[in-house]
Amino acid sequence: MTGVGPAVVVEQLTKRFGERTAFADVSFEVGYGEVFGFLGPNGAGKTTTVRTLGTLIAPSSGSAVVAGMPLNAENGPAIRARISIMPESPGLYLRLTVVENLQCFAGLYELADARGRIERALRAVNLADRAQDLCGSLSKGLRQRVALARALLNDPAVLFLDEPTSGLDPVAAREVHELITSLRARGVTIFLTTHRLEEAERLCDRVAILNTTLRLVGKPDELRERLFTKKLDVRVRTPLDDPGQVFGALPGVQGWDQVSSGYLLAVSDPDLAAPAVARALVGADADILSIAESRHSLEDVYLELIDEDVEARRR
Repeated sequence: MTGVGPAVVVEQLTKRFGERTAFADVSFEVGYGEVFGFLGPNGAGKTTTVRTLGTLIAPSSGSAVVAGMPLNAENGPAIRARISIMPESPGLYLRLTVVENLQCFAGLYELADARGRIERALRAVNLADRAQDLCGSLSKGLRQRVALARALLNDPAVLFLDEPTSGLDPVAAREVHELITSLRARGVTIFLTTHRLEEAERLCDRVAILNTTLRLVGKPDELRERLFTKKLDVRVRTPLDDPGQVFGALPGVQGWDQVSSGYLLAVSDPDLAAPAVARALVGADADILSIAESRHSLEDVYLELIDEDVEARRR
Protein backbone atom coordinates (compact mmCIF):
# COMPACT_ATOMS: atom_id res chain seq x y z
CA MET A 1 0.00 0.00 0.00
CA THR A 2 1.48 3.33 -1.09
CA GLY A 3 0.19 6.85 -1.39
CA VAL A 4 0.86 10.31 -2.70
CA GLY A 5 3.13 12.50 -0.60
CA PRO A 6 5.06 11.48 2.51
CA ALA A 7 4.04 8.40 4.49
CA VAL A 8 4.59 10.22 7.80
CA VAL A 9 4.66 13.96 8.47
CA VAL A 10 5.46 15.18 11.99
CA GLU A 11 5.31 18.87 12.91
CA GLN A 12 6.43 20.17 16.32
CA LEU A 13 5.10 17.07 18.05
CA THR A 14 5.50 17.04 21.85
CA LYS A 15 4.57 14.52 24.54
CA ARG A 16 4.66 15.30 28.25
CA PHE A 17 3.82 13.12 31.22
CA GLY A 18 3.14 15.61 33.98
CA GLU A 19 6.39 17.48 34.60
CA ARG A 20 8.45 15.10 32.44
CA THR A 21 8.92 15.74 28.73
CA ALA A 22 9.33 12.56 26.70
CA PHE A 23 10.06 14.46 23.47
CA ALA A 24 9.56 18.06 22.39
CA ASP A 25 9.01 19.99 19.12
CA VAL A 26 9.90 17.03 16.91
CA SER A 27 9.47 17.57 13.15
CA PHE A 28 10.38 15.26 10.25
CA GLU A 29 8.95 13.47 7.20
CA VAL A 30 9.22 9.86 6.04
CA GLY A 31 8.71 8.99 2.38
CA TYR A 32 6.80 5.97 1.11
CA GLY A 33 9.14 3.02 0.55
CA GLU A 34 11.83 4.50 2.81
CA VAL A 35 13.63 2.84 5.70
CA PHE A 36 13.83 5.61 8.28
CA GLY A 37 16.09 5.07 11.29
CA PHE A 38 15.17 6.61 14.65
CA LEU A 39 18.20 6.65 16.94
CA GLY A 40 18.86 7.85 20.46
CA PRO A 41 19.93 6.79 23.96
CA ASN A 42 17.66 5.14 26.49
CA GLY A 43 15.04 7.61 27.66
CA ALA A 44 15.39 9.78 24.55
CA GLY A 45 11.72 9.37 23.63
CA LYS A 46 12.00 6.92 20.71
CA THR A 47 9.45 4.35 21.86
CA THR A 48 7.10 7.07 23.09
CA THR A 49 7.26 8.65 19.63
CA VAL A 50 6.35 5.31 18.03
CA ARG A 51 3.47 4.82 20.48
CA THR A 52 2.24 8.33 19.71
CA LEU A 53 2.40 7.92 15.94
CA GLY A 54 0.78 4.49 16.33
CA THR A 55 -2.23 6.12 18.08
CA LEU A 56 -1.57 4.28 21.34
CA ILE A 57 -1.11 7.54 23.26
CA ALA A 58 -2.15 11.09 22.40
CA PRO A 59 0.42 13.86 21.85
CA SER A 60 0.46 16.86 24.18
CA SER A 61 0.84 19.30 21.27
CA GLY A 62 1.86 19.48 17.64
CA SER A 63 0.47 17.54 14.71
CA ALA A 64 1.21 14.54 12.50
CA VAL A 65 -0.07 12.72 9.45
CA VAL A 66 0.40 8.94 9.42
CA ALA A 67 -0.25 6.87 6.27
CA GLY A 68 -2.17 9.81 4.79
CA MET A 69 -4.40 10.36 7.84
CA PRO A 70 -4.22 13.26 10.31
CA LEU A 71 -3.26 11.97 13.75
CA ASN A 72 -6.28 12.44 15.99
CA ALA A 73 -8.66 10.36 18.09
CA GLU A 74 -11.32 10.17 15.36
CA ASN A 75 -8.86 8.75 12.84
CA GLY A 76 -7.31 6.27 15.27
CA PRO A 77 -9.07 3.14 13.91
CA ALA A 78 -8.36 4.12 10.29
CA ILE A 79 -4.68 4.76 11.02
CA ARG A 80 -4.30 1.48 12.88
CA ALA A 81 -5.77 -0.32 9.87
CA ARG A 82 -3.03 1.17 7.66
CA ILE A 83 -0.01 0.60 9.92
CA SER A 84 1.59 -2.12 12.00
CA ILE A 85 3.80 -1.92 15.08
CA MET A 86 6.25 -4.67 15.98
CA PRO A 87 7.37 -4.08 19.59
CA GLU A 88 10.70 -5.18 21.03
CA SER A 89 9.02 -8.15 22.75
CA PRO A 90 7.23 -10.39 20.21
CA GLY A 91 4.22 -11.01 22.51
CA LEU A 92 3.26 -14.38 20.98
CA TYR A 93 1.20 -17.19 22.50
CA LEU A 94 3.89 -19.80 23.09
CA ARG A 95 1.46 -22.75 23.43
CA LEU A 96 -0.03 -22.05 20.01
CA THR A 97 1.54 -22.90 16.68
CA VAL A 98 2.85 -20.26 14.33
CA VAL A 99 -0.23 -20.41 12.12
CA GLU A 100 -2.59 -20.44 15.14
CA ASN A 101 -0.95 -17.25 16.41
CA LEU A 102 -1.45 -15.60 13.04
CA GLN A 103 -5.04 -16.83 12.80
CA CYS A 104 -5.73 -15.34 16.23
CA PHE A 105 -4.40 -11.92 15.29
CA ALA A 106 -6.01 -11.97 11.85
CA GLY A 107 -9.31 -12.54 13.64
CA LEU A 108 -8.67 -9.67 16.05
CA TYR A 109 -7.94 -7.42 13.08
CA GLU A 110 -11.11 -8.73 11.35
CA LEU A 111 -9.11 -9.22 8.17
CA ALA A 112 -10.69 -10.57 5.01
CA ASP A 113 -9.00 -13.53 3.31
CA ALA A 114 -7.14 -14.42 6.52
CA ARG A 115 -5.81 -17.68 5.06
CA GLY A 116 -4.29 -15.98 2.02
CA ARG A 117 -2.80 -13.18 4.13
CA ILE A 118 -1.22 -15.67 6.54
CA GLU A 119 0.30 -17.67 3.69
CA ARG A 120 1.76 -14.52 2.09
CA ALA A 121 3.12 -13.27 5.42
CA LEU A 122 4.79 -16.61 6.18
CA ARG A 123 6.38 -16.67 2.74
CA ALA A 124 7.61 -13.11 3.21
CA VAL A 125 9.53 -14.09 6.37
CA ASN A 126 10.59 -17.55 5.09
CA LEU A 127 8.57 -19.46 7.68
CA ALA A 128 6.08 -21.39 5.53
CA ASP A 129 7.74 -24.67 6.52
CA ARG A 130 7.44 -23.88 10.26
CA ALA A 131 3.74 -22.98 10.25
CA GLN A 132 2.73 -25.95 12.45
CA ASP A 133 5.55 -25.54 14.99
CA LEU A 134 4.70 -24.36 18.49
CA CYS A 135 5.99 -20.82 19.04
CA GLY A 136 7.42 -21.96 22.37
CA SER A 137 9.73 -24.35 20.52
CA LEU A 138 11.23 -21.63 18.31
CA SER A 139 14.44 -19.71 18.87
CA LYS A 140 14.20 -16.00 19.66
CA GLY A 141 15.23 -15.15 16.13
CA LEU A 142 12.44 -17.27 14.66
CA ARG A 143 9.93 -15.75 17.08
CA GLN A 144 10.96 -12.33 15.78
CA ARG A 145 10.18 -13.57 12.30
CA VAL A 146 6.74 -14.72 13.45
CA ALA A 147 6.16 -11.30 15.01
CA LEU A 148 7.19 -9.70 11.73
CA ALA A 149 4.76 -11.97 9.85
CA ARG A 150 2.02 -10.86 12.25
CA ALA A 151 2.87 -7.22 11.53
CA LEU A 152 2.53 -7.85 7.79
CA LEU A 153 -0.94 -9.42 7.96
CA ASN A 154 -2.80 -6.19 7.23
CA ASP A 155 -0.44 -5.19 4.38
CA PRO A 156 0.62 -2.02 6.20
CA ALA A 157 1.53 1.24 4.48
CA VAL A 158 3.89 2.00 7.37
CA LEU A 159 5.62 -0.63 9.52
CA PHE A 160 7.03 0.50 12.87
CA LEU A 161 9.83 -1.76 14.11
CA ASP A 162 10.93 -1.06 17.69
CA GLU A 163 14.37 -2.62 18.35
CA PRO A 164 13.66 -5.68 16.14
CA THR A 165 17.10 -7.26 16.72
CA SER A 166 17.37 -6.59 20.46
CA GLY A 167 18.88 -9.62 22.19
CA LEU A 168 19.45 -11.57 18.97
CA ASP A 169 22.72 -13.27 18.13
CA PRO A 170 24.58 -12.03 15.02
CA VAL A 171 23.16 -14.74 12.73
CA ALA A 172 19.55 -14.10 13.78
CA ALA A 173 20.08 -10.32 13.55
CA ARG A 174 21.43 -10.71 10.02
CA GLU A 175 18.34 -12.69 9.05
CA VAL A 176 16.11 -9.88 10.33
CA HIS A 177 18.23 -7.39 8.37
CA GLU A 178 17.69 -9.41 5.20
CA LEU A 179 13.95 -9.45 5.83
CA ILE A 180 13.89 -5.67 6.27
CA THR A 181 15.83 -5.27 3.04
CA SER A 182 13.36 -7.50 1.19
CA LEU A 183 10.41 -5.53 2.60
CA ARG A 184 11.96 -2.28 1.39
CA ALA A 185 12.33 -3.84 -2.08
CA ARG A 186 8.57 -4.52 -1.97
CA GLY A 187 7.88 -0.86 -1.22
CA VAL A 188 7.02 -1.16 2.48
CA THR A 189 7.74 2.00 4.48
CA ILE A 190 9.71 1.09 7.60
CA PHE A 191 10.19 3.25 10.69
CA LEU A 192 13.06 1.58 12.57
CA THR A 193 14.13 2.38 16.11
CA THR A 194 17.42 0.79 17.09
CA HIS A 195 20.42 1.07 19.39
CA ARG A 196 22.62 -0.70 16.85
CA LEU A 197 24.28 2.03 14.85
CA GLU A 198 25.89 -0.33 12.36
CA GLU A 199 22.39 -1.71 11.76
CA ALA A 200 21.03 1.75 11.01
CA GLU A 201 23.95 2.57 8.71
CA ARG A 202 23.44 -0.64 6.77
CA LEU A 203 19.66 -0.52 6.44
CA CYS A 204 18.42 3.06 6.56
CA ASP A 205 17.99 5.53 3.73
CA ARG A 206 17.91 8.35 6.30
CA VAL A 207 18.25 8.56 10.06
CA ALA A 208 17.04 10.91 12.78
CA ILE A 209 18.91 11.30 16.05
CA LEU A 210 16.65 12.07 19.01
CA ASN A 211 17.58 13.07 22.51
CA THR A 212 14.23 14.45 23.73
CA THR A 213 14.59 17.01 20.93
CA LEU A 214 15.52 16.12 17.38
CA ARG A 215 19.22 16.74 16.81
CA LEU A 216 19.66 15.98 13.09
CA VAL A 217 17.86 14.26 10.22
CA GLY A 218 19.47 13.13 6.98
CA LYS A 219 21.34 10.48 5.06
CA PRO A 220 24.32 9.09 7.01
CA ASP A 221 26.76 10.54 4.45
CA GLU A 222 25.13 13.96 4.71
CA LEU A 223 25.33 13.93 8.50
CA ARG A 224 29.02 13.04 8.36
CA GLU A 225 29.71 15.92 6.01
CA ARG A 226 27.77 18.39 8.18
CA LEU A 227 29.60 17.43 11.37
CA PHE A 228 33.12 16.50 10.35
CA THR A 229 35.89 17.91 8.18
CA LYS A 230 36.91 15.68 5.28
CA LYS A 231 40.29 14.08 5.85
CA LEU A 232 42.93 11.98 4.12
CA ASP A 233 44.78 9.30 6.07
CA VAL A 234 48.35 9.24 4.70
CA ARG A 235 50.73 6.47 5.68
CA VAL A 236 54.43 6.43 4.76
CA ARG A 237 57.22 4.03 5.65
CA THR A 238 59.28 6.60 7.58
CA PRO A 239 58.31 10.06 8.94
CA LEU A 240 58.89 13.04 6.68
CA ASP A 241 61.78 15.38 7.49
CA ASP A 242 59.62 18.47 6.94
CA PRO A 243 55.88 17.66 6.68
CA GLY A 244 54.98 21.35 6.56
CA GLN A 245 57.01 21.86 3.42
CA VAL A 246 55.41 18.80 1.76
CA PHE A 247 51.79 19.49 2.69
CA GLY A 248 51.69 23.20 3.46
CA ALA A 249 51.23 24.64 -0.03
CA LEU A 250 49.13 21.89 -1.62
CA PRO A 251 45.80 22.97 -3.15
CA GLY A 252 42.83 21.66 -1.20
CA VAL A 253 44.86 20.81 1.92
CA GLN A 254 43.57 22.91 4.81
CA GLY A 255 45.77 21.52 7.59
CA TRP A 256 47.54 18.44 8.82
CA ASP A 257 48.39 16.52 12.00
CA GLN A 258 51.01 13.88 12.59
CA VAL A 259 49.57 10.69 14.10
CA SER A 260 51.10 7.37 15.08
CA SER A 261 50.26 5.78 11.73
CA GLY A 262 51.36 8.73 9.59
CA TYR A 263 49.56 11.99 8.79
CA LEU A 264 45.94 13.11 8.90
CA LEU A 265 45.20 15.89 6.38
CA ALA A 266 42.10 18.10 6.48
CA VAL A 267 41.03 18.62 2.86
CA SER A 268 38.24 20.34 0.95
CA ASP A 269 37.81 17.46 -1.53
CA PRO A 270 39.57 14.11 -0.96
CA ASP A 271 39.33 13.10 -4.64
CA LEU A 272 41.07 16.27 -5.79
CA ALA A 273 43.60 16.46 -2.97
CA ALA A 274 44.79 12.83 -3.04
CA PRO A 275 46.68 13.00 -6.39
CA ALA A 276 48.41 16.24 -5.35
CA VAL A 277 49.42 14.66 -2.03
CA ALA A 278 50.79 11.59 -3.81
CA ARG A 279 52.87 13.73 -6.19
CA ALA A 280 54.23 15.79 -3.30
CA LEU A 281 55.22 12.67 -1.38
CA VAL A 282 56.96 11.19 -4.42
CA GLY A 283 58.79 14.49 -4.88
CA ALA A 284 59.95 14.26 -1.26
CA ASP A 285 61.29 10.69 -1.87
CA ALA A 286 58.77 9.27 0.62
CA ASP A 287 57.77 5.60 0.47
CA ILE A 288 53.97 5.71 0.28
CA LEU A 289 52.13 2.89 2.00
CA SER A 290 48.59 4.20 1.52
CA ILE A 291 46.48 7.30 0.93
CA ALA A 292 42.82 6.91 1.80
CA GLU A 293 39.87 9.03 2.84
CA SER A 294 39.32 8.88 6.58
CA ARG A 295 35.63 8.11 6.99
CA HIS A 296 33.63 8.73 10.13
CA SER A 297 31.03 6.12 11.03
CA LEU A 298 27.43 6.78 11.98
CA GLU A 299 28.56 5.95 15.51
CA ASP A 300 30.94 8.95 15.38
CA VAL A 301 28.04 11.17 14.29
CA TYR A 302 25.81 9.81 17.03
CA LEU A 303 28.37 10.20 19.80
CA GLU A 304 29.24 13.72 18.66
CA LEU A 305 25.60 14.79 18.93
CA ILE A 306 24.82 12.95 22.14
CA ASP A 307 28.00 14.25 23.78
CA GLU A 308 26.96 17.77 22.78
CA ASP A 309 23.63 17.24 24.54
CA VAL A 310 25.35 15.94 27.67
CA GLU A 311 27.63 18.99 27.76
CA ALA A 312 24.66 21.31 27.21
CA ARG A 313 22.81 19.76 30.15
CA ARG A 314 25.88 20.19 32.36
CA ARG A 315 26.02 23.89 31.50
